[in-house]
Amino acid sequence: MKEEINVLIKEDEIVARVKELAEQINRDYEGKTLHLICILKGSVFFTCELAKYITVPVTIDFMSVSSYGNGMTSSGSITISQDLIMSLENREVLIIEDIVDSGRTLSYLAHMLEKRGPKSLRICTLLDKPACRVSEVDVAYTGFEIDDLFVVGFGLDYAQKYRNLPYIGELKIKED
Repeated sequence: MKEEINVLIKEDEIVARVKELAEQINRDYEGKTLHLICILKGSVFFTCELAKYITVPVTIDFMSVSSYGNGMTSSGSITISQDLIMSLENREVLIIEDIVDSGRTLSYLAHMLEKRGPKSLRICTLLDKPACRVSEVDVAYTGFEIDDLFVVGFGLDYAQKYRNLPYIGELKIKED
């Protein structure tokens, strides 16, 4: 099997859009401290890039949640392998996600985190596939809407590969 990647969103386009998202977040959270929750592993690149341009005070915590395993489709089973270290009580919380697909994982996560008493809880995603949505998710900040494609790069992976690509690309697997 041969893996082929076609560039969908170039690095400079990603950085420009991330700066726009940061400007919007800065306006929305002016005068407040923002608590970012980076969803591991895929959101690390996006979180780091976004945090560089956020000018309000931030704290950052990490959570590992998965519904993919090593495949190309969601397993439907949500696993939390690393929970947060810091309390969310009375904090302005922004979940940072790499991609919203079915919405199951984020819907589950948002409901779970709401029970921890944040002052506010919003979601920011680099990529959104609204055509794939099966669970209701309110995404406050979206980098790019994309079609139902399997994408890699800028933190997104296939079997733990391709996260380090500086762009977003569509992965196609072809028979030899």
